[in-house]
Amino acid sequence: MSNSIKQSDLDYLTDYFAGRHSRGHAPSTVWGVFDRSGLVSTGSTGTLPDGTTPSAHTAYRVASCTKSFTAASVLALRDEGKLNLDDPITRYLPAFASVALPTADSPTPTLRMLLTMSAGFPTDNPWGDRQESISNDELDALLGGGLTFETVPGTAFAYSNLGYALVGRAIEAVSGIPYIDFVTDRFIRPLGLGGTGFDASVPAADGVAIGTRWLDDHWEPLPFSGPGAFSPIGGLFSTIADLGSWAGWLASAFDPDEADAADSPLSRASRRELQQVQRFVDESGHPGGYALGLHTNHYPGGDVVTCHSGGYPGFSAHMRWSQTSGVGLLAFENATGSRVPLAVIEAFDHLVSTRKPNPVASVMPATRASQQAATELIRGWAAGDASDEAADQLFAENVAMDDSYERRRTAVTTAVTRIGGLDASADPRPQDETSQSPSHLVWFIPGKAGRLRVEMQLTPENPPKVQWLSVAVDKG
Repeated sequence: MSNSIKQSDLDYLTDYFAGRHSRGHAPSTVWGVFDRSGLVSTGSTGTLPDGTTPSAHTAYRVASCTKSFTAASVLALRDEGKLNLDDPITRYLPAFASVALPTADSPTPTLRMLLTMSAGFPTDNPWGDRQESISNDELDALLGGGLTFETVPGTAFAYSNLGYALVGRAIEAVSGIPYIDFVTDRFIRPLGLGGTGFDASVPAADGVAIGTRWLDDHWEPLPFSGPGAFSPIGGLFSTIADLGSWAGWLASAFDPDEADAADSPLSRASRRELQQVQRFVDESGHPGGYALGLHTNHYPGGDVVTCHSGGYPGFSAHMRWSQTSGVGLLAFENATGSRVPLAVIEAFDHLVSTRKPNPVASVMPATRASQQAATELIRGWAAGDASDEAADQLFAENVAMDDSYERRRTAVTTAVTRIGGLDASADPRPQDETSQSPSHLVWFIPGKAGRLRVEMQLTPENPPKVQWLSVAVDKG
């Protein structure tokens, strides 16, 4: 088991999803916990229509989780110099030139606008889900009939499946091969996602789940739609094991100890780019927005969480992970509108709330060195034997300009007197540290009748120096 995932976490998830299944949300649920190395643990409840129990190697339709593969494909082509995110879609899809834009000064939607759901189209769930199998010619005919815009392109967010269908056409135009072949050759095969593909013949080890809907007091099986021009919006079938590996690989881009593999299908830098907010959206109770084929949420305490949901006739899916720790959760259900994303968000937020994250885990070595030097300087000022030379080595030039060393010595001496002097017998290690960034740190120095609160921020120079130091009596 991963050191970052506790047995109590897994017990909670087992009970949580068992309880959900008992309330009749879907015939089956399968879930998995993963980290940057891939799937760590999994579980399932319920059965498939054929009576079998699903596993981490049973393929479900993951619907709009496919969009992360589509966006990754665009960045891969961008990294090869074959396209630019700010290119207009007409460069790759001439049929779009016939589309009348909403205003005389509207820009033609760019690849970036399409990827970030800001091309001006209205939200198109569930219409888009039913377009998967149309041909490229039929998509061209759709464009020829004109499109509805609800905003000027590039000015607002609205979730658009149509936009990702157009992105898929751009991938085909640039790569010279069908979208499905590009995603398969670029990502699915190299990453060993053997249970992932774009139709029901995907060779998942434990078969393919049949989607259902609740109708007339029973779960009615639903037919699969086949691949087509709208496959880039949500056409993938995948397993918990495979999608957990995919999400863990995306999460690993934030691991400071990982190096870029020479044969990586997409660079660490581009994987991080996929997960950066491009358009503000507040859809899950956490501020954040849409990135590139993914949502990104900002949690209290500084954690950043990447996620995406998927909903198709007969299926519901959600994947979610912390950029900070790399720990994530995903789940699939085989029922229309089962709303498993809400369950994953609730379960994930519970896991986050029960953790005790290290608020200073990302502090730079230079910050640590400056912390030690600042502590020594404070102790020296309190004892009356610290030199200006020591201060000059620690501080940037603005510090003495903002307030003289003499005044700073006096303030430190006064604060130390108020806490009864520094406690030489106390544990010398910093207490109750917090940090807002790798170059920022707050810590406490114990006294005999209280303690000092010290806060520090480094400059962007190399090597960095302390540009701001606050020393005050801790008021609790």
